[in-house]
This record gives sequence, structure tokens and C-alpha cells, in this order.
Amino acid sequence: MRESDTDGSGSHENMCVDGEIESQAREIPPAPPIDQNAQKVSSDPKDKKRKGKAKAKDGATGKVKSKGKTLTSDVWLYLVKVGIVDGVEKCRCKACHKLLTCESGSGTSHLKRHVLSCKKTIKNHDVGEMMIDVEGKLRKKKFDPMANREILARIMITHGAPFNMVEWRVFREYQKFLNDDCVFVSRNTIAKEILNVYRDEKEKLKSQLAQIRGRVCLTSDCWTACSNEGYISLTAHYVDMNWKLQNKILAFAHMEPPHSGRDLALKVLEMLDDWGIEKKIFSITLDNASANNSMANFLKEHLGLSNSLLLDGEFFHIRCSAHILNLIVQDGLKVVSDALHKIRQSVAYVRVTESRTLLFSECVRTVGDIDTTIGLRLDCVTRWNSTFIMLQSALVYRRAFYSLSLRDSNFKCCPTSEEWRRAETMCEILKPFFTITNLMSGSSYPTSNLYFGEIWKIECLIRSYLTSEDLLIQKMAESMKVKFDKYWSDYNVVLAIGAVLDPTKKLNFLKFAYEKLDPLTSEEKLKKVKMTLGKLFSEYVKNGIPSNPSSSQVQLSYGGGTRITSSSYDVSPYILSLFYSFINYFVFVCMNIL
Repeated sequence: MRESDTDGSGSHENMCVDGEIESQAREIPPAPPIDQNAQKVSSDPKDKKRKGKAKAKDGATGKVKSKGKTLTSDVWLYLVKVGIVDGVEKCRCKACHKLLTCESGSGTSHLKRHVLSCKKTIKNHDVGEMMIDVEGKLRKKKFDPMANREILARIMITHGAPFNMVEWRVFREYQKFLNDDCVFVSRNTIAKEILNVYRDEKEKLKSQLAQIRGRVCLTSDCWTACSNEGYISLTAHYVDMNWKLQNKILAFAHMEPPHSGRDLALKVLEMLDDWGIEKKIFSITLDNASANNSMANFLKEHLGLSNSLLLDGEFFHIRCSAHILNLIVQDGLKVVSDALHKIRQSVAYVRVTESRTLLFSECVRTVGDIDTTIGLRLDCVTRWNSTFIMLQSALVYRRAFYSLSLRDSNFKCCPTSEEWRRAETMCEILKPFFTITNLMSGSSYPTSNLYFGEIWKIECLIRSYLTSEDLLIQKMAESMKVKFDKYWSDYNVVLAIGAVLDPTKKLNFLKFAYEKLDPLTSEEKLKKVKMTLGKLFSEYVKNGIPSNPSSSQVQLSYGGGTRITSSSYDVSPYILSLFYSFINYFVFVCMNIL
């Protein structure tokens, strides 16, 4: 018996492919001695389980080949050697069973071509790593290093992760776990990829801004960081072609000194030129810093040179409503600054160290009947709404502060009963202002249609406080009325138009509001709004007349005697287009998003 007859390893399929090959093999003389350097089939999944014991059988003699050189090409995932056939070393395709030449030194290019062209080949050795393509066929999931870089870059942009995250050992282990073919990147590479993502997204946004039919409203702010470096931001607000409100930060840049109005304006013009929207601007919303007034005037003059502003920029500069409201309330709080200061000191006292916090907590338990779900809040002195929240929380713990003053001799800033009463009065006054501020500061819904109604409510509240029997409330109202008249004595007409375009308000609401405040001047104010509305609509018609008008004409009129004549060429779509452009500029002015 031959040596191979005593070996039970391997299958009959590996020893003999079919009857024809078997008959041909019988005519071949005995195989030469086994070459110790013969290649082994180690890429087969079954062979991997028998690592170090991989064997290959001679198709002619059935002899077992010993361990040989490791096969490194991917083609051996789909092919298996069968030995010498007709004096030539052969391999067999696992899918179609075709015999192919695989002599040493002949290379694997022809084998790769077969694997790629074989329709029965499943190009993966692990079913768990397969996916179904659009044709319903199984395909191997190939690792795409470029796609991996982009995804990592977007993750870091979205979540503010550090660049060196991609070099963390545990993160790389996780990547290797997800895909064994993963190619690692360095922090320098990912930094470059983030810039590439920025450039791609910038080009997309540029294209979108170029296609919109309406105009763009801007908001900008400038501030100094704790490192004494100045920064400026510019945000665009517009309605896209799908009627969706979009807010996009166009620039967040370092602003070198000086921060004068002219320098700020030149920086903004540079940004507008970069984005190519200098001829699409309707308005810019700024806070009340003196440099911003100069900046708005400079921008208005420069943009007016190209005649790109509507009505010569009459409505170009809009003051931030939330900022004005903050100034109004801050003036009112100055009247009760003593009581407010002691309450702020008391809250800061119990929060400064852990021992004081524990002692105050013990006082809260001793007093009892205090809703501890409302924690003590310390305010930011420049934001009055945070002051309102602080007063609300401090009033809940009023009795605990009294208890602390008895147990801690160092606590000497506890408010008196009269000062707590003033705090209650301040909360009553500020609560409606707090509600209005939250409503007007929204960024995910239109706010310009709310502007007129909310400012009207504020004026009505201040007037009612002026007649209060409480002298403290009267003093606060008087101080707030002075600041109100400075900025809002004449409501911004273009934002009043937002209320006119609101189906729930229209001109009837304006008429009611004006008569409530001053019946003698209500008609004049209402007429001014109508005239402005007519002028703006005329401006849109003038800038959008079709180039080939027909002989017939259509006349449109609006309140105040304004008459608009336009071509009847494609009238319905044209008027709808005008209406679309017209409403865009007002419904989303975003006068308070900074």
C-alpha cells in the first residue's frame, strides 16, 4: 500500500475532481519526492482552524504535501490547489470548479481575472462581512479609507472632539474591531480632512445662497474673549426654496484692533464678498453699541453704491429687540439695586464652599416645607432674565436664609423682610417681561410677526405700572419708560408689516393697538404702515418686471393710493413669485438672534 493510502485526511473531492481528471492522473508516473518548500493552502477557513497543520494533496498520486510557503494573495480565498494534472500544477475555483494553471513563478494575475469574472464567486470568505448590493447579490464590504476620514472629521466637527482622538489607543482598537482592514490616520491628517469638509460644505452653501429667490437678513456681533482677543461673527437668515427657515454662520473670525465702526464694516464687506451675497442683503441686526451704528452707516453707504438695497436702505439697520428689552429692564432694576445686591450676595455665600452648602442644606431640612427641586441660581449681571430666575429661586429658600443667619455668624448679608418684599414685587413686574423675552428670542420659528404685538404689550405694562399705588413699582416704571421711549417711541415700521402679513392679525390688529395707545395719532400711524407696504411691493415689481411684456396691462392698488402697473404676461405665477419674495424679507427678519 502506498503512503498516501494510509492517510485519512482530505476529501475525495480534493483527490479527484471528476472521472476524466482521475483517468488522466492514472497515466502520470509516480510523483517526485515532496518539495519541502511547496505552498500550502492556509487562507481557507477550514485550514485556519488547523493552523500549522495545513496539507495539500497531489491530484495524481494522492500523496499528502507537507507544510510549505504561506500563500498571501487574496485569490486563494476563492481557489484551492489540487496538485499536478497533465504535468502542470493546477488549482480549482471553489465556485465554478474550473481548473486553472498555478505553477510557481507564473504569478496570480490570470487567477485574479478569473475570480473577478466568475459569476458564481462569492467574493468574501466570511459571510458575516458580506452585504447585499442593489442587484440583490452578496458583495464584500470594502474598507474605504477616504470615507472613513470624512466620517471621522464630521464626528469631530459635530461634537468638538480633539484632533488627537484618532491616535487614542482604545479608539484605534475600536476601529480595528469594526473593520480589520481599517487604516489609521494621524491628527494632522484629520485636521486637513476637517478643512476639506469645511470647503465642501461652504461650496454647497454658496450654491444654495445663489439660488434662493429672496434676500438675506444678517446678524452680527463682536466681542472680546478672556484672552483679550477680539472676534466677530456673521450669521445669515433666509428662507430656502422649500420654505424652510435657515440660519447659517457665514464667518467666525478673529477681529484685530481697532474695533471701530469702519474697521468692522470692512470686515463684514470682506465676508459678504467671499460668499457672493453683497447684492442680496435686506437688513442687518446689531446691538446698540456705538461702533455698530457707525458700522451700519458705512455698510449702507457702500452697498448703496451698487443700488443693491431696497428703498435706498431705509430699513437696512435693525436694532436687536432682545438687547433693547434687556436695557429697559436693567434700568428698572437699578431702582432696587440695594435689595438685589444683598440677595445676590446671599446666594453666592452659600455656594462658594462645600461646608457652607452643607450647612445651608441642613437649614433647609430644619425649616422644612421647602421645594428643593428648585435649586439656588446665581445670575449673570448683564442678563436680566437670569436675575429673574435667581430672584424666583431665592424667594423659595427665604426661611432657610433666615435660619442660616442665626447659625452662621459670618453670614451678614441676609436680606431684611422689606427687601424680600421688594424681591417679590420685582418678580411680579419681571414675569411678563421674561415670558415676552423667551418668545421673541426664538430661533426655530418666525419672530418678526410677533414683534409688534409683544412690544405693544410691553408699553401697555409700563403705562399700567406708572399708575400703581406702590411707589417702588412707580419708580421702576418711570425709569423703564425713559429707556423705552429712547428706542421704541416709534415702532419699527418694517417689523410692524410682519404683523400685517400674519393672518391672525393683519391691519385690524394694528388699528386696535394704535387706538389703545393714542386714538389721536392712530390713523396717521396706520397710514404710514400702509404707505410703506405699498412702496416695498412697488419696489419688488419694479425690479422684477418680465423683459417681454404683452400689450395688455394689469393694475394693482393698495391702501394709501399706491398704484402698481405690471405686465399681464404670465400674471399668476409672476404675482405668486413676487409674493414669495416679498414675504421672505419680513417673516424671518430674525431681529434678535446674535
